[in-house]
Amino acid sequence: VANYHELHSSHLSLRASASLQHIFSKNPTKQPNNSTMKCAITSVAAALLLSGASAFTTVTQPASISRTCSPAGPTVEDAASTTRLSPLFMGRAAAVRAATKGKTDAKKAKVNAYYGKKIIMAVKQGGSPDPVANRQLAELIKAAKNNSVPVDNINRAIKRATEKDAGDFSESTFEAYGHGGASLIVNVLSDNPNRSTADVKSAINKNNGKVAESGSVLFMYDLKGKIEIPTEADEEDLLMAAIDNDVDDMELVDGDEEGTSIVYVDPKDTAAMFEAVNSIGLGEGAKMSLSHVSKAPVECSEEDFEKNMAIIDALEELDDVDSVEHNMSN
Repeated sequence: VANYHELHSSHLSLRASASLQHIFSKNPTKQPNNSTMKCAITSVAAALLLSGASAFTTVTQPASISRTCSPAGPTVEDAASTTRLSPLFMGRAAAVRAATKGKTDAKKAKVNAYYGKKIIMAVKQGGSPDPVANRQLAELIKAAKNNSVPVDNINRAIKRATEKDAGDFSESTFEAYGHGGASLIVNVLSDNPNRSTADVKSAINKNNGKVAESGSVLFMYDLKGKIEIPTEADEEDLLMAAIDNDVDDMELVDGDEEGTSIVYVDPKDTAAMFEAVNSIGLGEGAKMSLSHVSKAPVECSEEDFEKNMAIIDALEELDDVDSVEHNMSN
């Protein structure tokens, strides 16, 4: 941080000096002495710093600063009218915000695509695009709405399913080993199994992971219903609501992001638990799904964690991959 501020101040002084030299070149009769030049540079740099200006980009725009440094020398108004610097954005904070937004948008896109494919499957398997006649479709539409999937997306998926060239989607699961004792479960929903199989194996192998035999990883996980709540939830309130909605057992844990919560239940109680969450006013923004939860989480070293996240990122970039689950506790 100290080096950053030192560099920032240095750039401000250089910009101020360059601006004044430009002015003097156009005003040869106004050649200042050393003390006048130092005063002018200091004043311009201070003005730029106080205005929140950046030292890295210049934009020509008139400005109005009436104070002068010396009757014999150029005014700060002259320098400010020559060079104005764009607002300074703190690099790391802006990068974190952009990365967070990018991940959120990508996650939303994955959810929307997942339910779009599931709806197409339900229409084809149920033989009707009418949710009244197709119970599976009706339940999917409800789940999609609970997960904030836009109604337009739902309608497009139903319409798409009735078209002759609509793909036949099928679900599959891949198991893999990462680094430092980590294991991965890759959930895929694709209309081209050969393509998805090749893409998943390639992403794992290129990042030095290992594709596991079927069943060698899944036995270390329990399949549970998962309710993600975008706020902190009170365990006692949730427990009472769960009992009122005939949910036998639940587990409340902290969410992946600060200030959020996750409730795990038996898969058959997922919808009932979601209603329980709604009943105590926590339903807005909440999402429900089925998730594999590790029976024995492992804590990897920082180096292994980064390597495993590289595998996960590569997998999640694939269109056919809906989610990747792991057993890392950190």
